Amino acid sequence: MKQASAYHHCRPTPGIVVAALHGGSGKTIFSVGIIAALKALGKSVAPFKKGPDYIDAGWLALAAGRPCYNLDTFLIDPDILLTSYHTHTQHTDFSLIEGNRGIYDCIDTAGETSTAELAKLLGLPVILCVDATKTTRTMAAIVGGIVAFDPDVRIAGVILNRTAGKRHQGILTQSIETYTGVPVLGAVPKLRKQEVPERHMGLVPTAEHGWAAPAVDAIREAVATHLDLDRIVEVAGTASPILQKTRPQVFPPSVVRKNRPIIGVFQDSAFQFYYPENLEALEAAGADLVFLSPLRDAQIPVVDALYVGGGFPETHARELEANTAFRMQMKTLAQQGLPIYAECGGLMYLGDRLVLADKTFAMTGILPLVFGFSERPRGHGYTIIQVDQENPYYPIGTTLRGHEFHYSGVDAWTRHDTPLVFQMVRGTGITDGRDGICCHNVLATYTHIHALGTPEWAPAMVGKAASYRKTQQRVPMP
Repeated sequence: MKQASAYHHCRPTPGIVVAALHGGSGKTIFSVGIIAALKALGKSVAPFKKGPDYIDAGWLALAAGRPCYNLDTFLIDPDILLTSYHTHTQHTDFSLIEGNRGIYDCIDTAGETSTAELAKLLGLPVILCVDATKTTRTMAAIVGGIVAFDPDVRIAGVILNRTAGKRHQGILTQSIETYTGVPVLGAVPKLRKQEVPERHMGLVPTAEHGWAAPAVDAIREAVATHLDLDRIVEVAGTASPILQKTRPQVFPPSVVRKNRPIIGVFQDSAFQFYYPENLEALEAAGADLVFLSPLRDAQIPVVDALYVGGGFPETHARELEANTAFRMQMKTLAQQGLPIYAECGGLMYLGDRLVLADKTFAMTGILPLVFGFSERPRGHGYTIIQVDQENPYYPIGTTLRGHEFHYSGVDAWTRHDTPLVFQMVRGTGITDGRDGICCHNVLATYTHIHALGTPEWAPAMVGKAASYRKTQQRVPMP
């Protein structure tokens, strides 16, 4: 009897990778605009973000009207990544992956985690965004170099950004198409108005941006006016079939529980950095999720665990401090053994206080940490962690891959009886090459993990929640 192959060819969904020469070239603006313009034409678009990012993904999701999933070969095994991509492009007309940084940029000289390598893995053509400021024929040489650098990467089109007028556009277009053979699919002039506000971490998150929807509409109109959408759709249609390892689905079937534990997830403009895969993983592992806000809610509802993601507690410090009842209740629950997992901004909220300039704001006081802030990042990039001490969620010896991006840092400890359970192999962490502060059933870390790259996280989180629920002798839910 012939054994079934572990691999199969997948019918490709039309799609593109939007890449650039460097950060700040306009990838997010063009990606948002293309998605919104196609959606306005009745197309269903599956958005993705390459690289560790929440903010750009939020804008892509808003434009598409559906979640934006992460594709990152540093965090996620390539076979699992392919399964995720094909799962989330089912029954869609178009996929768009926004790259990160420059097309060939990566963590080393081999290029394994670059946008270019992702495009090859997915079998997708690349549209290159270039900042045309103060350049003409030289841009043809740059594009030609990009094309020649790796012939297996299909540079299928160029979009010109920040052009200085029709003459400038004409010279650039003629030069690029003549010397490289790559078509120019549109040219956007310098815009007088910045439609999407920025902050030190890049774009302002959509949750904080009251006119996010009008901003997307404005970007859509600009893209529809200046880009050739028909040719972009044609390019997307050249996506190649790829050989994918047979995997039934991203997550195993949801665990059936008669009495599913409830995990509370902080979600508001202060805490908003969550990969959708992480939330889906918790549900698949057997939990029900409820969303709450330390900015708005007077108290914490009945929950069996809390997941406090990243965000910007520093921009909401006054409001967080003012909600005293919520802070004190959370501290009491932590002392009683409520499982809590916190990342970055959540770590700061669990600390004793935040010091901003000459003002100090009280947080929950669960962890003996005082946080200050710098003008430059104190930790930025991918992380590799070795778990070397006991904690509620990871066995000793586990290696974790994640990322960190924080301007905050620990400026003082109010006591020194709380262990750090992670050794940083790569990255900054909390202090002295360590991360992951742990007490009771609380684990808080600067490192963000991705559930597809850290499959043990969600079952451990849900298991702790289920155990806590039993100790409360809770009446089963109907």
